[in-house]
Amino acid sequence: MSESVYGLIAKFDTPEEVVEATRRAREAGYRKMEAYTPFPIEELAEILEFKPKIQYLVFIGGVLGAITGFALQYYASVIAYPLIIGGRPFNSWPAFIVVIFELTILFAGIAAVFGMLGLNGFPHPYHPVFNAKDFNLVSRDKFFLVIESSDPRFDKERTRAFLESLNPEEVTEVQP
Repeated sequence: MSESVYGLIAKFDTPEEVVEATRRAREAGYRKMEAYTPFPIEELAEILEFKPKIQYLVFIGGVLGAITGFALQYYASVIAYPLIIGGRPFNSWPAFIVVIFELTILFAGIAAVFGMLGLNGFPHPYHPVFNAKDFNLVSRDKFFLVIESSDPRFDKERTRAFLESLNPEEVTEVQP
């Protein structure tokens, strides 16, 4: 493991090249790596074994919203201000559905926003790959594969030779 660099970055021209490079790196035993592309590539998520967690946070937010909506109306209608109106029972849950639905959507949306920010590590104004040569091209037309130095198989020379065997445009070091 080398601490003098964040990792090595390889620049590719096409999505097919970066997908194949990532697949071969995974087969070679590298696990701490990341691919950067100008658009989503589903195959990369599968190869990198990316497992999103946001859906669980949104579900929990929605359930909490529904419980909050019901509890709020139950408290107001049954405990705080029990009024007999038209002979209906105090806990008339069908009348509560609209507010329950609205709070479910509100809490799920808030959970989605803050969950996304938290899981993505935002705000994160600096990342070492921002220093890599030509990394600004990732938002236009280039594809990058980074193998981090924290990977157990990372050896600067062997990893560089491995990345160069994948025929990238170039391989450079990423300084921390």
